[in-house]
Amino acid sequence: MEQEQVIGLLAQSQDYLSGEAMSCALGVTRAAVWKEITALRREGWPIKASTRRGYRLDGPPPVLSAAYLSALLPENSIFREKIKVEPQVDSTNTRLKALAAAGAPTGSVLIAEEQTGGRGTQGRAFQSGKGDGLYLSALLRPRVALDDLLTLTGWVAVAVRKGIEQASGAPAQIKWLNDIYLDGRKLVGILTELSLLGESGEPDYAVVGIGINIAQTLETFQAQGLEHIAISLAQAGYPVEQNRLALCVLSELDKLVTQFPTHRLAYLTQYREHCISMGRRVTFEDNGQAVTGTVRGVDKRFSLIIATDGGGERTVSSGTVSLL
Repeated sequence: MEQEQVIGLLAQSQDYLSGEAMSCALGVTRAAVWKEITALRREGWPIKASTRRGYRLDGPPPVLSAAYLSALLPENSIFREKIKVEPQVDSTNTRLKALAAAGAPTGSVLIAEEQTGGRGTQGRAFQSGKGDGLYLSALLRPRVALDDLLTLTGWVAVAVRKGIEQASGAPAQIKWLNDIYLDGRKLVGILTELSLLGESGEPDYAVVGIGINIAQTLETFQAQGLEHIAISLAQAGYPVEQNRLALCVLSELDKLVTQFPTHRLAYLTQYREHCISMGRRVTFEDNGQAVTGTVRGVDKRFSLIIATDGGGERTVSSGTVSLL
């Protein structure tokens, strides 16, 4: 715990912190502070030391750090002090759903360096190699009607897209409903899973899973047969440090929590503005039949309005809609 507290103090400070000030803040000896500083530097933390001024963090952490992220989030953040980082899990969504069922609090966040069983929509696998991406799940318990909760994925897409742009400068866009694209290829997968209360059928919780490609190369995707489908921020020329990306995404999710569902028009406007499906030729499945048409818009429920080639109009609220 002392090491996490030391990280928190260093992350929040804009200048050097003396060993004496840190020991007073933590209620420990200066020797104990020095011991933790030494251990962190051994692990690769870029901590500068000055004999007269103390210690200063001189760059981002060498690994994803829950203590670092919590320290940089606002004090009123729903996620502050509720972040956990694991080196490897099967799936952050699967693990967090189990924790939610056991009573984990709203705002719990699980981040993994690697997933061995990452999941996407429609039961698809999500490639989650160590160090390649940001694999993050957040637990929310919005007290809203089920109809409103079903629009949450659209809101999350807006928040994640904005967080990515703030962290890296990448002009990411949304492909209906919940994929984030960059340069015509998939950058992010979002999986929202809901749980309802058994007796009443009312919403209990939502686990929002976000997988962002950060460091994969063209060769990485070629080995997976995904070179024409997927892209990473580094590959597209927008390298970003994992902690910064996580912080920006969590900050946008924080805003979402305070604005959902009352600020629907603002999120819907941003969704429409950045949705690459708008005006595009698409195909989707309806009652086992392949249907083609042109996207005319996104309605207030974040459903896709499609003018079919047969002359009719369909509103699609779920399933896969492929760009042609």
